Amino acid sequence: MVFRKRQRDADGPYGDLGPLEFSVMEALWREGGGSVRDVAERLERPLAYTTVMTTLDRLYKKGLLDRRRQERAFWYAPRLSRGDWERGLARAAVEALLRGGPAVRRETIMSCLLEEVSAGDPDLLGELERRIQEKRAELTEKKEEGGRS
Repeated sequence: MVFRKRQRDADGPYGDLGPLEFSVMEALWREGGGSVRDVAERLERPLAYTTVMTTLDRLYKKGLLDRRRQERAFWYAPRLSRGDWERGLARAAVEALLRGGPAVRRETIMSCLLEEVSAGDPDLLGELERRIQEKRAELTEKKEEGGRS
C-alpha cells in the first residue's frame, strides 16, 4: 500500500511515491547517487532509459533528489536518507489520523495502535513505554524551566 499524503507541506514530500518511484529511490539510497544509466542498471527489472530519466526528473521536482550536471548527463542524489523519509512518512500518517475529525477519536487511534504493537512485537511495547517516560521527563523539565524565568 502506498500512502498518499493529502498535500505537500514545508517539511517536504514524504508520501506521493508510486512503485517505480520507490524502486528508483531505493536504488539511489543503496548507492548514494548516480546517473540515469547507473540507476537503470541497478533496478530489478529492465526499463527504458527515458522511463528512468522521467522518473528521476519527477523525483527531483518533488524535492526528493538533488541533481547536478556532470558532463553531458545529470547526477542524482537523495536529499533525504531512507530513515528520514520513513520518519516523515510516519509523521504525516499520524498527523492525518489525529486530524481525523469527530468520527475518529484519539482514544480509538491510541487503542488500535497499542493493540497492533503488542500483538506484533511485545518488545516494541516496552520501547514505546520507555520513550513515553523520556518524553514526560523532558516536558516536565521544560515546564519547570519556564516557571523559573
